[in-house]
Amino acid sequence: MFVAKTIALVTGGSRGLGRSTVEALARRGVPSIFTYHVNKSAADEVVGSVEHSGARAVALQLDTGDISAFPIFFEEVRNVLGEWGVERFDYLVNMAGTSHSGLFGEVTEEDFDAAYRVHVKGPFFLTQTLLPLVADGGRIVNISSGLTRFTYPGRIAYASMKGAVEVMTHYMAKELGHRRITVNTVAPGAIQTDFSGGVVRDNPEIARHIAEATALGRPGLPDDIGPMIASLLSEDNRWVNAQRIEVSGGLCI
Repeated sequence: MFVAKTIALVTGGSRGLGRSTVEALARRGVPSIFTYHVNKSAADEVVGSVEHSGARAVALQLDTGDISAFPIFFEEVRNVLGEWGVERFDYLVNMAGTSHSGLFGEVTEEDFDAAYRVHVKGPFFLTQTLLPLVADGGRIVNISSGLTRFTYPGRIAYASMKGAVEVMTHYMAKELGHRRITVNTVAPGAIQTDFSGGVVRDNPEIARHIAEATALGRPGLPDDIGPMIASLLSEDNRWVNAQRIEVSGGLCI
């Protein structure tokens, strides 16, 4: 029977930064349970990539904006852990997210509520649901954005949700300290993925603007983020707790 010593659970692991995180963990020998929303073929591709590197991964479908699905997901995760010969997992990365663009005067209640469900309510209650399966001494990483520090018109709803995530992280770190669980926020800058319609990746003018505003002179790539998260989760960073760590190459400094 396969028995894993350390296991990660990554939401939104089938694409972009989530995929990079799952693959970076795999290169460190850490197997992952990761979620996908609708694209099973993309999830299967990630599983294949992880297995090619000699690790293991299981993809589970989940809409992180639908908290009614969390109890069933809990049982699915527990079943996978049982198949792997353990009762707990060690790392939780709340990566799954959606983009929203709209000026303050254009944001509708429906827009606002949709962003809230995925970026605040989802991570809050999913983490709460999964806590019995998180090992003492484990690690939790929540995902924010550089947009909580600097502003770009049209991102007010999205950035507001990420601001809430940063506050939530502080409280989680305080309240879970008795279990030696660390909780940190990683705040990526502008990354070249399909997020937000691929605007940073596919629009040369936007990419040029980001490069000019970044100390290191280029937009970010997924593999600028995933390996950093894998490193943060490792024992090397066991004393890092309740921090917001921006990973943006020096954007807007």
